[in-house]
Amino acid sequence: MSTEANKAVVRTFEEQVWNRRNPGKIGEFFSTNHVFHGPGMTIDFQGHQQMIAHFQSAFPDGVNASDDMVAEGDKVVQRWTFRGTHREPFQGMPATGKKVVLTGLALWRFQDGKIVESWHEMDTMGLLQQLGALPAPPH
Repeated sequence: MSTEANKAVVRTFEEQVWNRRNPGKIGEFFSTNHVFHGPGMTIDFQGHQQMIAHFQSAFPDGVNASDDMVAEGDKVVQRWTFRGTHREPFQGMPATGKKVVLTGLALWRFQDGKIVESWHEMDTMGLLQQLGALPAPPH
């Protein structure tokens, strides 16, 4: 596939799975042997699907947006922003009702039109500060 086609897969995944809240559609975009590398974790296809469902449950109004996207060869790099309200428990934290903004970077690797591996870095500390689980930085 072309780099533009790969970018279109990332955009469609973001819209269909994240913004329309349908983690069951992940198989349309990811190989079943997909490996997700994130902050402090490496998970398989099912783990990634469960992680998305957990996040969507905790932030049911959440919307993800691509801020930038660059592609070369079999890889796409995306800078993204997620906005949502913490309405259900998240990683052991009770719902706070707080609105959050989470930013991050993703590197997606493609094979035969599907994502086979991805690496993610996000502002986890900033998210925890917004939720009140960590103290905010001094101003």
